[in-house]
Amino acid sequence: MPKPYPREFRDDVVRVARDRDPGVTVEQIAKDFGVHPMTLFKWMRQADVDAGTRPGVSGSESAELREARKRIKLLEQENEVLRRAAAYLSQANLPKRLYPLVSELAADGIPVAVTCRVLTIARQPYYRWRAHRVTDAELAAAYRADALFDAHRDDPEFGYRFLADEARAAGQPMVERTAWRICSGMGWFSAFSKKKRRGKGGKVGPPVHDDLVRRNVTTDGPNRLWLADITEHRTGEGKLYLCAIKDVWSHRIVGYSIDSRMKSRLAVNALHNAVARRGDVTGCVLHTDRRSQFRSRKFVHALHQHHMIGSMGRVGAAGDNAAMESFFGLLQNNVLDRRTWTTRQQLRTAIVTWIERTYHRRRRQRSLSRLTPIEYETIMTPPASQAA
Repeated sequence: MPKPYPREFRDDVVRVARDRDPGVTVEQIAKDFGVHPMTLFKWMRQADVDAGTRPGVSGSESAELREARKRIKLLEQENEVLRRAAAYLSQANLPKRLYPLVSELAADGIPVAVTCRVLTIARQPYYRWRAHRVTDAELAAAYRADALFDAHRDDPEFGYRFLADEARAAGQPMVERTAWRICSGMGWFSAFSKKKRRGKGGKVGPPVHDDLVRRNVTTDGPNRLWLADITEHRTGEGKLYLCAIKDVWSHRIVGYSIDSRMKSRLAVNALHNAVARRGDVTGCVLHTDRRSQFRSRKFVHALHQHHMIGSMGRVGAAGDNAAMESFFGLLQNNVLDRRTWTTRQQLRTAIVTWIERTYHRRRRQRSLSRLTPIEYETIMTPPASQAA
């Protein structure tokens, strides 16, 4: 069964096809991006349906159907809770405690949150009853520490005041003094808390992975060693950020994501897009630098989700990721610096077109015996295991 293309990639291809120059056919656009022409026509029809210019079931309507099914399932669960509760409370020989009923329903597949909401009981006391006796103060402190820890892992540059704001948004209100006490005791400090300029002895944060590459950027097969990095460029609307992932074996950009903000989701989306196009990547090493996006909790979780191995270079050592720097240098000379970009959308279209049409399918590389990345993968990979 063919692997689905990432949503971001499909939107970019449809956008390029709609904005194509006169005389350029949709079939040529499909060939440039490595998709079947019928697939591209289907994407364009679905985009027209979503935009309301063509009759059919739009993506939002499909989402509404899924939401309706979820609500129906939730109502069925609530009815089952009420039925079981009525039968449970009608038995005179049993103590009238609802916590055992919650455990019985959870064993039958009904979530604890649904049961507690229907029976108007709090979940925290139930979990306390099921585990062990703790004081209210200890429980509150634990929840606050968890909320602060999650916020610190997502954004290591935040200080305790911003972490307190994030904890309040997550449902754990506390004063700033309490947040400072917890963060200070656990050693959760902002990455920018020390007012020192970055230099030879500067630190950007501890690596979450060891350096498994050590500048040996060679491999003998696909999906064994990937490189990732982030670049940025200014437009009339502000900066546009690109996170790209490169397969060292064929020099192909296996996944990328483009956004107006450099958050952890930029790197996470690029990784998910790469895995969606390459399939089984178990054991693949992904080498990055130490920027916070690659050290975030969400990115590390995505690596574990796909059974990949992380690797990080040293601080201030551009040679540790020279292959990605070389690709970004080509992108800078061929796209970014060629003209002034008025909107982010213009620059985004130019970037994806250059990657998919020029770099992948037209730019021959000496290290690949003067083949393009697509030609190299086609020749060197057996037909049964070729990536999408």
